[in-house]
Amino acid sequence: MFLNPNRRLCLLGTAAFLLSGQSHALDTPKGKVVLSLSGNIGQKNPGDPTDFDMEMLTALPQHSFTTLTPWYPEKKKFTGPLLRDVLAAVGAKGETIKAISLNNYKVEVPVADTQQFPVILARLMDDKPMAIRDKGPLFIVYPYDTDTALHTTLYYKRSAWQVRSIEVQ
Repeated sequence: MFLNPNRRLCLLGTAAFLLSGQSHALDTPKGKVVLSLSGNIGQKNPGDPTDFDMEMLTALPQHSFTTLTPWYPEKKKFTGPLLRDVLAAVGAKGETIKAISLNNYKVEVPVADTQQFPVILARLMDDKPMAIRDKGPLFIVYPYDTDTALHTTLYYKRSAWQVRSIEVQ
């Protein structure tokens, strides 16, 4: 199986991060908790669910892409950890994640999507933190401009904003 160079680099970066022994992501949050993970996860910080503050998410490898979305009239730059890196940090073992937003919107995302595409758990838009009114503080974003298959309602619905928790199923 041949991988395009970007996909190969992304997989190598994720593997290097996991093998580096870094444990920043599972430290006890020092700041305001912005994301809680629960369900079928193997690594936890003190407490249940496993909580992340923004500093912990920032400690994970950061990725950016610029893409058009249905929610903004112009291209936007999104930055944050890959969703697959967040899942790897907690030892997620499941086929689906359920993302739950601040307004209680729930959406299921196949874990396979996070392997097939560089889906970002965006914490920045155009290099600035996202306020709740701007779909923040966390937004699941697909790189829509990289693959026409992503230009469908199916993937747009999976792009939850104001994400507050993720349940691994």
